[in-house]
Amino acid sequence: QVQLVESGGGLVQAGGSLRLSCVASGSISSIRTMGWYRQGPGKERELVARVTVDGGSTTYADSVKGRFTISRDNAKNTVYLQMKNLNAEDTAVYYCNAVGWWNAYWGQGAQVTVSS
Repeated sequence: QVQLVESGGGLVQAGGSLRLSCVASGSISSIRTMGWYRQGPGKERELVARVTVDGGSTTYADSVKGRFTISRDNAKNTVYLQMKNLNAEDTAVYYCNAVGWWNAYWGQGAQVTVSS
């Protein structure tokens, strides 16, 4: 089992920045990728960004390219999502995700609210 704990959400004005953190614990050696998904009001959950834990290959949603950066610190078992130039469309609950050889795991979610 893998446990994921997010932190760093909150309220920010449009154009501002936030950084989300996700700390993984448990069967960490089984994790292949870590990433962030989000679910806005009345919307389906969507991929925001993900990173492989070995080579650091990244994937981003088109809507966040150039504004969000995902990074990892394997020594701290932590993945970060640096978000810049936020807008109202970024308002959502952001979920940390880890994918292992056999299972996928989710954090409890962190609310990000962007005020215009």
